[in-house]
Amino acid sequence: MQLRSSILKVIAYFDIFNYPLTVEDVVHFLDVECDEHPVKKELDALTAEGCLFRNGSFYSLQDDASLAARRLDNRRRADTLLPVAERGARLLFQFPFVRGVFISGSLSKRCADEKADIDYFIVTSANRLWIARTFMHLFKKLTYVRGHQHRYCMNYYVDEDALEIREKNIFTATEMITLIPASGNGGVVRFLKANEWTARFYPRYHYKNRESLGTPRSSLLKRACERLLDNRLGDRLDDYLRGVTAGRWKKKEDRGDLNLRGLRMALQCAKHFARPDPEIFQQKVITRYHRKIKELSPYFFRNEII
Repeated sequence: MQLRSSILKVIAYFDIFNYPLTVEDVVHFLDVECDEHPVKKELDALTAEGCLFRNGSFYSLQDDASLAARRLDNRRRADTLLPVAERGARLLFQFPFVRGVFISGSLSKRCADEKADIDYFIVTSANRLWIARTFMHLFKKLTYVRGHQHRYCMNYYVDEDALEIREKNIFTATEMITLIPASGNGGVVRFLKANEWTARFYPRYHYKNRESLGTPRSSLLKRACERLLDNRLGDRLDDYLRGVTAGRWKKKEDRGDLNLRGLRMALQCAKHFARPDPEIFQQKVITRYHRKIKELSPYFFRNEII
């Protein structure tokens, strides 16, 4: 029965992050089209069989009531942070060559622990990513003065010549479907259209809202700066800034520097994207996901391909 296997895949993936799910959540992330009633029926059957555990409205592979309580706390915290993130997105849109801003990370999943950052995914004009990124990270240095640096974590950039995400797997598809369009309708729409491959993992991606939360008019300063650098000088400056950034990050990687969460720092610096190295975290998640699927195989119907 495909529905049962689809449900278990969803539960298994989010269990990696100790993230219990409601019926509505499961329906949203299924790889088949289905409404809530049969999903609820199958979840209750899996619970009766001892495969899943239910705490309140949440289902999980773990019999731990604290996970549901923590998720409720994290949801309430996220609801207070989202308006802050929306204001931040409108501000970031005013930087030169920024064409789209998404809220990403845990906050985009309506989850924020006590140490939560506000993460952003940025779309820039073609061949101006490194100019945009440099301006934005100079601004971030100023936020340390007021202790607001955690509100502006711009950790993934693509430009309009490389909108399609290269890695096409369960991890990237999940991150894509949970992105919150926050500012810049043009860049937002083009990016989402370029990544419709995500619907292979999540059919409901086709229904994703492609309108941002609000797109302010570009400021006079932004328009003036873009006109000033829309030439060969801008081309050379973008290449120069990419080289400088790549050199700095290589030194960090060679030293084995760790971020505030204790993870090794690594950044892939290419002409059309700047992103964390997928080998650092993404592959670990995928490996754990397949291990969990294997552990759950007795609950799949016999002869079903996973």
